[in-house]
Amino acid sequence: MILKNGLVLKDNNLVQLDVEIKDGKIVNIGNNLEGDDVIDVKGGWIVPGAVDVHVHLREPGYEHKGDIKTETYSAAKGGITTIMAMPNTIPVPCDAKSAKYVYDLLKEKSLVHAYLYGSVTKNQKGKRVSDIEGMLPYIKALSDDGVCVNNLRVLKKAMIEAKKHNLVIASHAEAKKFDEPMAEYEAVKREIELANEVGCKYHFCHLSTEQSFIAVKRIQFINKDITCEVTPHHLFLHDKCIAQNPNFKMNPPLRSFRNMQFTFRSILEGISTIIATDHAPHAENEKAVSYEDAPNGIIGFETLFPLIYTGFVMTGRMTHAKMIEVLTTNPAERFNLPYSKIEVGSKADIAVLDIKTHRKYTKEEIVSKSKNSPFIDMELCGYNVLTLVDGKVVYNGLDAKY
Repeated sequence: MILKNGLVLKDNNLVQLDVEIKDGKIVNIGNNLEGDDVIDVKGGWIVPGAVDVHVHLREPGYEHKGDIKTETYSAAKGGITTIMAMPNTIPVPCDAKSAKYVYDLLKEKSLVHAYLYGSVTKNQKGKRVSDIEGMLPYIKALSDDGVCVNNLRVLKKAMIEAKKHNLVIASHAEAKKFDEPMAEYEAVKREIELANEVGCKYHFCHLSTEQSFIAVKRIQFINKDITCEVTPHHLFLHDKCIAQNPNFKMNPPLRSFRNMQFTFRSILEGISTIIATDHAPHAENEKAVSYEDAPNGIIGFETLFPLIYTGFVMTGRMTHAKMIEVLTTNPAERFNLPYSKIEVGSKADIAVLDIKTHRKYTKEEIVSKSKNSPFIDMELCGYNVLTLVDGKVVYNGLDAKY
C-alpha cells in the first residue's frame, strides 16, 4: 500500500512525501513511490495514530449507551489507533475470571488496539483490593475511574501491590465530604503524599483545577512517576459555556475560566503530559432530560485531533511535534503500550489529518452510538480522514461530504 501525496513531519517541517506500507509496517518513505494499492491522501498530514488512555466503551453491561464495535469505530474515525478501556462495566474486571471475560470481548470485537484497566478495588466499591495478581495476564493498569478510593488504608494496600507488579494506578481524584472544586484538590494532595511514600507509579485522570496542577508540579521536582492528564473539554470549555445543556455535563464538571486557563497552561508547561478524551457515551434519551437529572459524561473520540490541532497548533501555541507527543508518544510510554512513528521500520498505526479544511462538526456525522458532544457546531480543522491499524484501513473518510 502506498499513501500518496501526503505530508510528513521531517526536521520540524511538513514535507510532501509518500509512505509505503507492507505487512503492517512502514517500509519506505520518499517521493514518487509506486505500487498496486495506492491511496491518494490529498495533502493530508500523515501522523502516528493517537493513543487514548482514558475511554469508556460501555460493553459489557451498558450496550444501550455504546458497544465495543460502535465505539472503537468512532475511535478509528477520530484517528485513534490504541485505547485503554476503563473498568466500570458489568462485570467489573476485578479478578482473573471477570478480567479475562472483558479482555476476550475486547480482543474479539475491537477495531483498534484495545487494552484493559483492572479495578483497584473489588467491584469499584472502595472496600477491598481487587485480585491484582490474578488479573495480570489481562490488564495494563489499574483504576476505579468514576469513583475515588477514599479509604486510604485500602488505597495504600493497592499501591503496594501495584508497585510489586510495576502497574500504574490511574486515579479519579474526588474526596468525599468536600465540595467541588476542593474535592479534586484534597484528593490530589493526599494521594500524592501516599504515592510518594509508597513509591508506586501514579497517574491522575482528567485534572482540572489550578491547585491540583500546582501540587503535581511541586511533586514532580522530586518524583517523576506521579503524572497527570487533561481532557479536551477542560482545555477549551468552562462553566459559563454550560447554559444548562446536558451535553456539557461531565465529572469533573467544567470549571471556572481561570481553572480552564491553568489546565491549558499545564500542557504548555509540561505539568500534564497527556491529553485523553474520557470518551463516555450515553443513550440520547438519557441526555434528553434536565441538566440536573442528566448523567455525567460526553463523547470525545471524533474531535480529539481537530480540537488539539485547531486550539494549539494553528494558534502557534504548540508545535506539530509536541502535538504528537501529548496524543501518542507520552500516553504510550507512560502506560507501556506499543505505538507508531512515521519512520521506516515502524508499525503502521496511522492517521491522516486534513489540515486544509475548516468545517463545523455535525451531529449527523457522529458514528458513536451516542451523540452527546458539547462540540457539535464548532468549526474546527485537522479532522482525521484515514486510519490504518497494523497497516490495514479501518476508516476511510477521504471522500466523505460534510
